Amino acid sequence: MHIRTNDIVEVITGDSRGRRGRVLRVDRKNQKLVVEGVNKVIKHVRRSRRNPQGGRVSVEMPIHWSNVLLVCTSCDKPTRTGSRILHDGSKVRVCKKCGAEIGRISPSKMRRAKMAKSESASS
Repeated sequence: MHIRTNDIVEVITGDSRGRRGRVLRVDRKNQKLVVEGVNKVIKHVRRSRRNPQGGRVSVEMPIHWSNVLLVCTSCDKPTRTGSRILHDGSKVRVCKKCGAEIGRISPSKMRRAKMAKSESASS
């Protein structure tokens, strides 16, 4: 999964279809994420020190990661993502529509740099 916290995503299915929002939390174990302004429910809260008045609070609930697409920063469209290994061995996310780099996945590793050089030489 190539979606991280603070990425902009667009919901592709469900009641919030077409809405864009920033990712607040990612739960990789359950394959869910919380998106700002999406899948809001009303939670009834009793009075406490944290919430002295109590009452009804609107809260974003998690949605499955398959229901969202990452929005590319360069073409501003929701897109699938791939990964590419650069010559220095670092791995980056890539937009499938325009081919632009979206963000770094992992730092450079010498092992990957050698593989990237051998692949480019054989092509």
